[in-house]
Amino acid sequence: MTMKLYCFGESGNAYKAALPLELSGLDWAPVKVNFFGGETRTPEYRSEINEMGEAPVLVDGDLKLSQSGVIQMYISEKSGRFGGTTPEEAREVMRWMFWDNHKLSSQAGTARFLMNFLPEEKRPAEAIAFTQGRLKAAYQVLDAHLDGRDWMVGDGPSNADFCCCGYLFYPEPFGFAREDWPRIDRWLGNIQSLDGWKHPYDLMPGSPADRA
Repeated sequence: MTMKLYCFGESGNAYKAALPLELSGLDWAPVKVNFFGGETRTPEYRSEINEMGEAPVLVDGDLKLSQSGVIQMYISEKSGRFGGTTPEEAREVMRWMFWDNHKLSSQAGTARFLMNFLPEEKRPAEAIAFTQGRLKAAYQVLDAHLDGRDWMVGDGPSNADFCCCGYLFYPEPFGFAREDWPRIDRWLGNIQSLDGWKHPYDLMPGSPADRA
């Protein structure tokens, strides 16, 4: 049975789920969520898809999962991939997933939204500056961790990589330039070299160009 991932191309959190799905070899298909049209705020979406009013959501038969980290864990359960090869690695993968959710993606997603998806006159300069300061600190941690490493944990790609890269392939400005962080740049290149890798706007339906 084909799994369905409710997602949209602009969402880094949805990309965190879509990318390991694509690389796992599991049978799945994207279902576009019209986030910018207000779909996630409708009573129908909250009652039928996700009470939290968010994407991504994975549907596999009668099973429905939300939150990208939980979906990643399920993909690992189904495919036997990306969760770490030992209990120690599995814990380390989770450690970086939690770190990303709190320190990196939360700030990157906020900065990118404020800088690109709000009308220019409504963009809060002080909030943007604050999030970009937090992001710089996160980039420093990530760049230092990748010194001498090809992957976040162990000898191959894991959910830690797919979490931490979630927003870093997007072209819109939000305070990240690959050339400023050579270790991060090299690591992102490793992810791009994986068989089956796709850019978020190629992997999921929806992009800013659709609304231009």
